[in-house]
Amino acid sequence: MSVADDELNTVDELAAVAGSRVVVVGGGFGGLSTACYLADGGADVTLVERNDQLGGRASTLERDGFRFDMGPSWYLMPDVFEDFFDHFGRDVEDYYTLNRLDPHYRIFFKDGDQVDLHADFERNVETFESYEDGAGEALREYLRKSEENYRIGMEHFVYEDRASLRDYADADVARNARGLSLVGSMQDHVEDYFDSPKLQQIVQYSLVFLGGSPHNTPALYNLMSHVDFNLGVYYPDGGLAAVVDGVADLGRELGVTYRTGEPVDAIRGRRGGFRVATTEDDYFPDLVVSNADYAHTEQDLLPPEKRQYDAEYWESRTYAPSAFLLYLGVEGDVDELEHHTLVFPTDWDDHFEAIFDDPAWPDDPAYYLCVPSETDPSVAPEGHSNLFALVPVASGIDDGPELRQSYRDLVLDDIADNTGVDLRDRIVLEQSFCVSDFAERYNATQGTALGLAHTLRQTALFRPPHASDAVDGLYFTGSFTTPGIGVPMCLISGQLTAERMARDLAADPLPTVAARSD
Repeated sequence: MSVADDELNTVDELAAVAGSRVVVVGGGFGGLSTACYLADGGADVTLVERNDQLGGRASTLERDGFRFDMGPSWYLMPDVFEDFFDHFGRDVEDYYTLNRLDPHYRIFFKDGDQVDLHADFERNVETFESYEDGAGEALREYLRKSEENYRIGMEHFVYEDRASLRDYADADVARNARGLSLVGSMQDHVEDYFDSPKLQQIVQYSLVFLGGSPHNTPALYNLMSHVDFNLGVYYPDGGLAAVVDGVADLGRELGVTYRTGEPVDAIRGRRGGFRVATTEDDYFPDLVVSNADYAHTEQDLLPPEKRQYDAEYWESRTYAPSAFLLYLGVEGDVDELEHHTLVFPTDWDDHFEAIFDDPAWPDDPAYYLCVPSETDPSVAPEGHSNLFALVPVASGIDDGPELRQSYRDLVLDDIADNTGVDLRDRIVLEQSFCVSDFAERYNATQGTALGLAHTLRQTALFRPPHASDAVDGLYFTGSFTTPGIGVPMCLISGQLTAERMARDLAADPLPTVAARSD
């Protein structure tokens, strides 16, 4: 089956899916997004989710009056959410309310230094200048390049599904690629602008959202600094759960049917004649989209002869970190912490080495603290604070009970030593989540918290494709595909997957319903 060469307007293009029956496996943001686009195009869409909640990793823990976002907690790239809802003639405000955070976040360095990054850009320029002569102007130049990378990258690459080298071999791509920072690592790129290790850390911390390190992430991703400094950091009332609910509600309005609490056991058949078997029912769609972990789908849900990649391929991939998470309900306030707080050793290379080079529990971790109750009192009972601690750790490492307990103690000690907040005698609710939990709850390969890391060899066309080349009519969406990791990228992935399906159907339509019944 060929893919139409001409790009069509998204609205017109999606009309090709009208009348098709589609099952979407997995209710993360990629699956929710794909379902919306397909339903809007006229497809009959059923989404099946193994857990009792929609949202995938963006799930919610509610207990004793506390409500935690268990996964994503940063609302970045507001333009992507606006574009998503706008496609369907809606506004973000129709579904949830946003608050811009100021400061965006606070950083505690473990040498006793503390810095806040603000919504007021000029204050950030002054902060950079205070660390290094000329760093304020260097920040302006760095962000000029970051904004250029973001504009070109989003317009010509992120929103375009370029699945093969052929898709890059045209004058338009070559012309725009010349404007991007493509060569070298982020560390190499940042060192051209800043000598101070602390400033280098500030402009690179967001690499954790991409599942990479300064040494294995391409310089292209300096575009994340534009996201951070220029586009702003927001909080949706109710947390990221409110965004999940908003996208799911949009899907319902468009006609999507949701089935939760139904793990998928097998995907069999092909285009026009699939069987998707769950623990509760069998579904017989024309087309299937998997938002489940890509490796899990291929290795566990498909028969061997229908897999694009073997086990060796998946074992050779570089996975984004897993995470050690502590969800904590505590008595009193934690005013020393901001909504988003980062704690960094002055040299974080050892931590990244413990993730990517020599997997182990980091001795001196960099970590993130989220305190949504600083912004939203509804997430904790009166007189209490809601927070979680997140330490990036290597995927696939052992996380048995004794290891978790000892690391829990290390993290709480570290918080007290480096932020001035002693939580140890104030905890009224506590739950941990780690590598084995990601593997069990989300079928995550090696317990990764995010998917495939954005290394040079796992970026753009080097990520697994949206359309299976082994099973006609099987498609993939979410963080393993393009454009990659993160909630905004998964929303875009849903659009790219739906567009690819529609182009395939435009080139080779399904039989009519009457013909299928015959």
